[in-house]
Amino acid sequence: MARKVNDVSRRNVLKLTGGSLAMASTTGLAAAKPNDTVEVNIGFKSGRGRSAALSAASDVVRDFNSIDVVTIRVAKQAIKGLQNNPNVRYVEENGQMHALAETEPWGIERVDADVAHANGETGAGADIAILDTGIDSDHPDLQANIGAGRAFTKCKGGPNSCPNDWDDDNDHGTHCAGIADAVDNSQGVIGVSTEATLHAVKVLGKRGSGSFSDIAAGIEYVADQGWDVGSMSLGASSGSAALRDACQYAVNNGVFLVAAAGNSGPCSDCVGYPAAYPEVMAVGSTNSSDGLSSFSSTGPEVEIAAPGSSIYSSVPGGSYDTFSGTSMATPHVAGAAGQLMANGASNTQARDTLNSTAEDIGLASNESGSGLLDVAAALGYDSSDN
Repeated sequence: MARKVNDVSRRNVLKLTGGSLAMASTTGLAAAKPNDTVEVNIGFKSGRGRSAALSAASDVVRDFNSIDVVTIRVAKQAIKGLQNNPNVRYVEENGQMHALAETEPWGIERVDADVAHANGETGAGADIAILDTGIDSDHPDLQANIGAGRAFTKCKGGPNSCPNDWDDDNDHGTHCAGIADAVDNSQGVIGVSTEATLHAVKVLGKRGSGSFSDIAAGIEYVADQGWDVGSMSLGASSGSAALRDACQYAVNNGVFLVAAAGNSGPCSDCVGYPAAYPEVMAVGSTNSSDGLSSFSSTGPEVEIAAPGSSIYSSVPGGSYDTFSGTSMATPHVAGAAGQLMANGASNTQARDTLNSTAEDIGLASNESGSGLLDVAAALGYDSSDN
């Protein structure tokens, strides 16, 4: 699922795609026959809409707590009736999103996180949720910072590899967690924040995929916990109304949401979802020469850029590896937002500050938005000599 520098790992590089449905027993909506079972998200306007959806369901996959959505399995022939129901807002296929990966410590210095550390800024008190493949609960660079965990798709493996159902059975989530908030313990790597609390919200499975519903439920959960930051190194080329509902709910409840712009470059106007939603800060990727990473998706939705090429960070088993992708750029921004919110900023204040203090590195606005992330400047420190 990730690409190592100078070597292709055993995991395939994941591309932005809507993907197939999560359950093997269901059929994709477009290809399904009238009697085939499909898995859909239903957004409803009222209790009558919810009741209509549940009545039509052969199985209820998820009944959301705080947003007006249910995920059900239903015969395709029942879809038209639900779509025409005035109490139903939308019916959509419960498609898939995938981890966007292809790598770090040069990035810490480049975004001046080291200057912040030297001034005592650690992110202590902030809660950063990594919505991904999970986090290795035993990793020596992460263990001291890990708080709660929740699995919307469970870790697959024995007790050694999966001591918790939210542990990482892939690599991707642990790598992102290390970038955002690895401990400053004189070994391995160091994160943008170093003492924030990391929460593993496992919405992607062993192969790096998760349904729209899984990811929306993870976002809803982050909001309901009152956590500060939701970091999403995942995406798809198409959106999801249920996912948008969850993003709106989270931001309205004070969560700073940040997501990877995508790895479809070179391209134009190709930012994936959920990064393309206005509620979410979309992150592009740069290389060590301050150029745009060749794989980085571009478009008007890109709001900021951060290091994403050849990033060295933690992976399960107490190990480290080098990956590249907008997935790696995203947790740089999550760690910076955590530091601002630890100091009392709201989610909207943190977003405004990161934009207003970003460094102009000469890239077009559709490539880097406001510019390159500058953690020190965002926190009010002078890093002009760096």
